[in-house]
Amino acid sequence: MKIIVFIESSNDKIHSVSLEALVAAQKLKHDSDTEVHIITFDKKLVNQLSEYKANSVICVENSNLHQYNPLCYLEALKQIHSKLNPDIVIFGHTYETRDWVPRLSAKLDIPFISDCTSYNDSGELLSFNRPIYQAKLTQKLSLTSNKALISFQAGSYSTDDLEFENSNIENLDIDLSSVPNTIKPGEKFQESSGGVDLTAADYIVSVGRGIGKEENIPLAQNFADKIKAQIGSSRPVVDAGWLDHSRQIGSSGQTVSPKLYFALGISGAIQHLVGMKGSKQIIAINKDPNAPIFEIADYAVIGDLLEILPKLTDNL
Repeated sequence: MKIIVFIESSNDKIHSVSLEALVAAQKLKHDSDTEVHIITFDKKLVNQLSEYKANSVICVENSNLHQYNPLCYLEALKQIHSKLNPDIVIFGHTYETRDWVPRLSAKLDIPFISDCTSYNDSGELLSFNRPIYQAKLTQKLSLTSNKALISFQAGSYSTDDLEFENSNIENLDIDLSSVPNTIKPGEKFQESSGGVDLTAADYIVSVGRGIGKEENIPLAQNFADKIKAQIGSSRPVVDAGWLDHSRQIGSSGQTVSPKLYFALGISGAIQHLVGMKGSKQIIAINKDPNAPIFEIADYAVIGDLLEILPKLTDNL
């Protein structure tokens, strides 16, 4: 089996979800006789990517790929797929992936299984698991063909599990002259207000309805500023209008996997947990000792966050 992993990047920085997708590919390599090849459109990232264990790092250098353009990306991957003939193409499940990979699926007439969280390799049929119905159920989809496009949800795998080994570097030429010039890229979309991308944040302070009222949000903001974290929230806070929807984390918001996640006054409904359970360390403050958030928290603080948070901030 041959796998290629597409590495999404912006401003010469690798999107963390792409590296998590690479972890999934490396695990698949262990479980079966599999080749893994890394694809990048950014030559400045080639040396960094060559440190990860793979059969090769393939750089596709073309000026039309320096800025995101779905039509150029589509044609580039079509040509790459034709030349390399992979069995599976793996992506991180990002906003860009959601935009252009379904088009690639249609053009190649290959199924696209999106937003996966894990895989199962029984030796006969390779299958992938994905949450459905706001993560209330897990759907298992088995491949009946030998070709597929797969995207993995943020937090499904940890970049701490990346395997390192010098990989060969190759260059691949493609021709994008046939791509119609019908899309004019504008200012790059940011996933949250103020130019903040919660999916790329290392530290997140997330507030739930336990914060009490909108006037208490600055307590959390002051604390977040102290540890250089971004503010996130559960759905009730957004529904109440206390924070913008772009700050929402969960099945109807963003999926994040920071190094540290503070859950302040968040009970831990499944719709919220699915958006942050991939966090490396979770610290929860809640006065309800039976709050579901404590089931996945690394550190549980039972108490009134309105008393604890100002003291914690002062000590920091």
